[in-house]
Amino acid sequence: MNKTLHKIYIGLFLFVGISVTVLLAYHGYDYYTAPLELRYDNPLHQSLKPTGDWGHGFGIIGSLMMILGVSTYMIRKRVKFFRNFGYLKYWLEFHIFLCTVGPILVLYHTAFKFGGIVSISFWSMVLVVLSGVVGRFIYVQIPRTIQGQEMGINVLNDLRENLAAKVTRAIDFNHEALDEFQSLASPERYKNIQFKAALVTIPKDFFKTRKILRRIKKDLKSAGLPKIVRKDIMSAAKMEIVLSRRIGMLQTFHKLLNYWHVFHLPFAITMFVIMIVHVGVTIALGYRWIF
Repeated sequence: MNKTLHKIYIGLFLFVGISVTVLLAYHGYDYYTAPLELRYDNPLHQSLKPTGDWGHGFGIIGSLMMILGVSTYMIRKRVKFFRNFGYLKYWLEFHIFLCTVGPILVLYHTAFKFGGIVSISFWSMVLVVLSGVVGRFIYVQIPRTIQGQEMGINVLNDLRENLAAKVTRAIDFNHEALDEFQSLASPERYKNIQFKAALVTIPKDFFKTRKILRRIKKDLKSAGLPKIVRKDIMSAAKMEIVLSRRIGMLQTFHKLLNYWHVFHLPFAITMFVIMIVHVGVTIALGYRWIF
């Protein structure tokens, strides 16, 4: 999948997710915002209530999306036979899409009314989604190949050194800017930093990075380098800074990812177990959808 096709792939997910959220909110605004005791008189009640044609459908489709999102990603990740079926990166993005839009539909299925044991499943789902956002952030901090395999430290160091050599050759004429850049792009800067300290250091370095990159860009332009060359050097400089931070904090993010699994998995299991119980009870009581 080339860059253009990948952008369309991601853009389609964003379009569908935003459209579903906005259109359902617009269509059912009067119903969802009405007090519970007044909803029975609302003309949308029969269709948007949890057992209504639309409301019930939201729950079924949303649940199936979450089940599909989790199962396909886990199968692709863990079953050897399926490891050649597309890059893991794209399956992860598909997983995130299904497990984001699915909970949104389940939320509309509840008609924003929570109670009983189902509320435990709902709030577990909320925690799973929120922790999933955090997990995604931690995951992308660990450098990987496009196939989704984690890159070894030696490969990362070689890659960083190649980037560093390219940037150094380009801005060697300005030793002050070069020294400032090398200090900012050093893995040692982040190697022993604690996660709490990193929450402060990384935002500060973001502004320092923008400042030094603007300076380098200006110097390269003054040196009369062609635009395509300047663009290539600036891309290498940005990549070196990001890669240096990720190399320096690699061990920290590994630990965080392990802690994240410990937190994320129990809520996911709780959500699905109660969901299955909820569906079983619903069927036992005779509730049907459009079948």
